[in-house]
Amino acid sequence: MKQLLRRAGAMSSSAKRGVYFALGLLMLALGIVGAFLPVMPTTIFIILAAWCFGRSSPRFEGWLLGHATFGPPLRAWREQGAIPRRAKIMAWTGMALGYGLFWLSKPGPWVAVGVSLIFVAGAVYVGTRPEPKPSQADG
Repeated sequence: MKQLLRRAGAMSSSAKRGVYFALGLLMLALGIVGAFLPVMPTTIFIILAAWCFGRSSPRFEGWLLGHATFGPPLRAWREQGAIPRRAKIMAWTGMALGYGLFWLSKPGPWVAVGVSLIFVAGAVYVGTRPEPKPSQADG
């Protein structure tokens, strides 16, 4: 009986890693799409991809953390909870464009207020994150 439970636990762990890996790939794909579409975020999807890969594939996690483009903001977020100024500006711009496109759908007043509160909360959160401090490796 113990062996069966151990095997079920191993399969469950393997299945979880597979789900995390698939989610990591999905988040990475969404992040890449967001790099080209101004109304879709990039950074949060890359952060989520790294988190998923951290639970499924150390190799992919290492690749993301070492990536020339995605690595520095990921490391800044993990080590300092920091968001670079350029990323903040891009996030705020994307939020403004996204809200503008949403507004074109002529939402009702309550929906417009509710969505604007969500956008404002997101903008405040992004704005209150510190900017990355130079790491020891940077000089």
